[in-house]
Amino acid sequence: MQESYKRACELFPSHRVEFIDGRIVVNDVPTWDHNKIISRLLKLIISIVTDRDWEIGTNIKLFLGAQADRYIPDLTIVPPHPRMWGDDEVYGEDTNLVVEVVSPSSVHDDHAVKPREYARAGVPLYLLIDPAQSIAILFSLPAEKGYQHRTQVELGTALDLPEPWKLSIDTGKLVEA
Repeated sequence: MQESYKRACELFPSHRVEFIDGRIVVNDVPTWDHNKIISRLLKLIISIVTDRDWEIGTNIKLFLGAQADRYIPDLTIVPPHPRMWGDDEVYGEDTNLVVEVVSPSSVHDDHAVKPREYARAGVPLYLLIDPAQSIAILFSLPAEKGYQHRTQVELGTALDLPEPWKLSIDTGKLVEA
């Protein structure tokens, strides 16, 4: 399957190609509304990212394990010099925050599959923003069977990011009023 995945990446260089739960998933690049949510989130966190010299990735794969899936989160924040698998995959456990904005085509994967696999890979914080349901979910405390903690808020409510962030995000600023 890994060879098929590599081939799909070569065939669709301008698309998001992910290997999710045994499936090769090819998606168009995100819409403008999708990108606005990421842009607005960046505006809320950029001062901490800058102060701590962290790096921002918007099109980098996560290394979840040698035989594991391959995901490209909408936003990945890492410390300086994260551990890499090759040139284009950052180790999940070496991230500070991984963000997915749910699209109509990604509802199941973002809500059910990715939290399980991100936790297995040691991603410390997974922020899921679902504009259709008007919610944000922060998954934390990763373990082999999934995240041990989940905080869900309605968009428009403050969401606290724990260490190393120690930051409250006004989720209302992520979407249009």
